[in-house]
Amino acid sequence: MQAESLGEKIELIIQKMPENEVTLVEIMDIVGADSLLLLTVILSLIFLIPVSIPGVSTVFGTGILLIGITRLFSRKLWLPKFIADRKLSAEKLREGFKKALVWFHRLEKISKPHRLSRLTTAGTMTVFANLAFILGAILLMFPFGFIPFSNTLPALALIFLAVGMMQQDGGFILLGHISNIVTMIYFAFLIAGGGWTITEFLKILG
Repeated sequence: MQAESLGEKIELIIQKMPENEVTLVEIMDIVGADSLLLLTVILSLIFLIPVSIPGVSTVFGTGILLIGITRLFSRKLWLPKFIADRKLSAEKLREGFKKALVWFHRLEKISKPHRLSRLTTAGTMTVFANLAFILGAILLMFPFGFIPFSNTLPALALIFLAVGMMQQDGGFILLGHISNIVTMIYFAFLIAGGGWTITEFLKILG
């Protein structure tokens, strides 16, 4: 697949998607088994916009988590059957991907290969980046999808980390770590706020 940029590669992949329904395995076949980081970018893109597609959070979140584990332990990607064969609306995905690509093109313009190279070449830093990748996938799967930015923030972290590792851009990897931290702080506020609301409600009932 010849293309000048990651954005153009993603556009070609979107064009090759089936018309009605698509599974994660079919998306993987289009992307290519060796392009797991590119697959991560594609799966994360859909969470940058407010779109509701049944099953996407579970299927894509689990897929990204398993990609992270695969990279950390240098193993071949394995997907459980109920994730691999779950049918999703190709039409809604295609529409969502096209909208999200506008934001991705903006991010792509600020990526610079070989920036802060120590974050991309040192063995310890690579392991740390893969662990952050797994953390981002776990945060993406938290059951806060109905709350604004709860999917967007971890998706941004995953995109920054994946593009950073593909382009050897330490700046993007650093942004991925920061996005994970911001996500955890945001989730902590959500949990604390929910706990406070329940406590106050119980006081009223009492």
